[in-house]
Amino acid sequence: MDLVLETVDTFVFDKVYSKLFPYELIHNVGSEWINKLDLQSYAADNCTMLSETVKMVNSQPHVNMDVYGHTPFLFDVTDYTFKSLLPRYNLIREAFSLWIIVTFFGWLLYLSFATMSYIFVFDRTIFNHPRYLQNQLRMEMKLALSAIPWMSLLTVPWFVLELNGHSKLYWSDPKKDWTNIVKEIASFIFFTDCGVYLAHRWLHWPNVYRILHKPHHKWLVCTPFASHAFNPVDGYFQSLPYHLYPMIFPLQKASYLCLFTFVNFWTIMIHDGNHMYNNKIVNGTACHTVHHLYFSYNFGQFTTLWDRLGGSYRRPEDALFDKSPIKDEAALKEQLEQVELEMKLLEGDNDERVYIEKKKA
Repeated sequence: MDLVLETVDTFVFDKVYSKLFPYELIHNVGSEWINKLDLQSYAADNCTMLSETVKMVNSQPHVNMDVYGHTPFLFDVTDYTFKSLLPRYNLIREAFSLWIIVTFFGWLLYLSFATMSYIFVFDRTIFNHPRYLQNQLRMEMKLALSAIPWMSLLTVPWFVLELNGHSKLYWSDPKKDWTNIVKEIASFIFFTDCGVYLAHRWLHWPNVYRILHKPHHKWLVCTPFASHAFNPVDGYFQSLPYHLYPMIFPLQKASYLCLFTFVNFWTIMIHDGNHMYNNKIVNGTACHTVHHLYFSYNFGQFTTLWDRLGGSYRRPEDALFDKSPIKDEAALKEQLEQVELEMKLLEGDNDERVYIEKKKA
């Protein structure tokens, strides 16, 4: 995340912070707050020292501090780099900047990927399903867009730790080649698949489910916009394995950013309702549809491994792959009976959902 933050600092935030909190405000800050806010180096009376620092830093080659450390600057510093009362390394600035960045890119990834999936992949026959809700698309988007800032806020401490060198993320290591990168990616998938399975299964404990996970299961049949429609605390707990991994195992920084993007894409994909295959290994869309319909099966994220080991795997029935606008009535009736049974076991008899009253074209 330090790569992203430095890029945004260089082209956006340095200038914004220098305008909102110029270093001249140091004269209005008491000495006790100067120490608390780590502003000692910004007690200059004018720009002379800052200009000299800019020249000095720009004249130095970029050097990695150590294998698991941070590159001092990806870009040459500018006059704005040193003109704010809140320097880049100030924890308050780091946390607030990361929250803005994670929220913005969370919204961007969600809206862009979900929209593309909705246009090009989503199976619109879901609109005809008797368990599709009134105004469901709007409700999914409303919950997701309101949850993302809170999920981002809960996530920021992990990124602050990473930013300050408390992880095993690295940019380059002469001892590693591309085969090590591949192994790290495979290890990341394996570790997080297990972690998400455990967190997801815990979220289905009845008391936890009612408090945290029930909003996501409001959608018995999903559109891509249901992917991030969580209670934010629920979404945060399911994201914990992605933050724990680089705290324990080495991972290349660019790979980490790519994997985070991939995770968002995958989460949207398994909610798109397009059942293209019935793979025994991959926890694809059909497997996750089974989870939304029947609640107690297929908790995994990427594979069916942990569901098989945990005894919670359920093979998607062949009727899910029926692409005809009018589904087989006998298969649909059997499905609905099972859905009602699973709902009562976990939620009781009080179903607050409002289902669609008539089929949509």
